[in-house]
Amino acid sequence: MEVLYFLESIRTPFFDAFFSAVTFFGGEAAFLIFGMILYWCVDKNRGFYVMTVGFIGTMINQVLKLIFMIPRPWVIDKEFTIVESARAEAIGYSFPSGHTQNAVGTYGGIARFTKKTWLRVLSIILALLISFSRLYLGVHTPLDVGVSLAIGIALVFALYPLFELAKKKPFVMNYIFGGFVLLSVLFCLYVAFWNFPEDIDQNNLMDAKKVAASFLGASLAALVCNPIENRYIQFETAATIPGQIVKILVGAALVFGIKTGLGELFKLFGGGAEPLWLRCIRYFIIVAISVLAYPLLFRYFSKIGAKKQSNTTA
Repeated sequence: MEVLYFLESIRTPFFDAFFSAVTFFGGEAAFLIFGMILYWCVDKNRGFYVMTVGFIGTMINQVLKLIFMIPRPWVIDKEFTIVESARAEAIGYSFPSGHTQNAVGTYGGIARFTKKTWLRVLSIILALLISFSRLYLGVHTPLDVGVSLAIGIALVFALYPLFELAKKKPFVMNYIFGGFVLLSVLFCLYVAFWNFPEDIDQNNLMDAKKVAASFLGASLAALVCNPIENRYIQFETAATIPGQIVKILVGAALVFGIKTGLGELFKLFGGGAEPLWLRCIRYFIIVAISVLAYPLLFRYFSKIGAKKQSNTTA
């Protein structure tokens, strides 16, 4: 706690706002956005790589939270205070840090595959800043952040050769997603049937069940839809800059709209709470639309700007 008390003593309104903004880039929304950008606009293989690192890291993170059940720093030490803007997302157990896990998975993955030095440096700096933000805001301890850093880095380097092999031999991707489905099933069984202690945080356990249902739906969709896309759609990630911008904006609005809209609709079936089996279906639909349906429009987006340029030239 000495490190956290030191950071608490040097807090200023400026850095409170700065690190509150930085920590956003380690959240679920930023992870999904960057994953979509990579998959739709850069390289499909790289997009799947970064998202798989993040998904598997999140599963490990949730399992460790339920095993060790370590409370947040301000729960352990009643005299310690946090930056209040960070409290809303700082729910459940503290160890290890989920934001750090997402940051290393996303930006560490980008740093691993990019050949551009400036992008690699920027990605590493951003991952470290997000990790530090969790300490500055007071929502995690150095142990929480350090373990997540180690797990994230290990996954970044361990999974990279597998996806490099999949670039040369596309059928390998089916085995990757098959393994992901298996891990998701095991995770579902763990959170559903394990004999947890009676004093376990029920909210944290429910969050883990939601993650398990989400990942099962997403992994099944990837396993089913990726071969179909490879055979029948084969969309191109390349497009004009205006086309890429439109692709991202429309796609993000579509994905988050479906994610939120179906979530609210499915809550009606559960009397205010979305049933886990419907959550699984919701994430299957989200991935299926992202991989199959939405890419059908990319041929039109790739022409945005190019046609105007040719008319101007003429």
